[in-house]
Amino acid sequence: MLNIYFGNLKEVVYNTAVYFKNSYEDGWITSTLSKEIIKDIDKSEVLPNGIIQSPVLGYISPLQLSHGSKTLILIANDNSRIFNASPCGDNCAKWLLKIAESKDLTINLRHIMNFGDGDFNIHVLNTNKTVHNMKELIPIAGLLV
Repeated sequence: MLNIYFGNLKEVVYNTAVYFKNSYEDGWITSTLSKEIIKDIDKSEVLPNGIIQSPVLGYISPLQLSHGSKTLILIANDNSRIFNASPCGDNCAKWLLKIAESKDLTINLRHIMNFGDGDFNIHVLNTNKTVHNMKELIPIAGLLV
């Protein structure tokens, strides 16, 4: 299940780009999930050697990925921390829900992310309530951010 804490939280990694730079592992980039994330979010292709082919930038390193891709890759692979998912745009919301299907996931948000028109299960840690759609999430999150 996806657990979200809205607002300030002491133990959160806020600067995900710096944390990614100093902690990512090559194997993270070449995993199936990361390849799918990078293709969707950055419109780029991960090559077998871990180099990324961007249609805009050419060949790039993982350090040049978008903040959204880097944050999602951290969230998927580093279970030792809670990450601020606010660098992620709404295009990352479906990936947060997908990652949360396979593990209990806690993130921090400082804005209201649009999780789409469908149903979902998100546990808001601030209120200890589980919401199932944006209509239920917006009033709660709106009071917290």
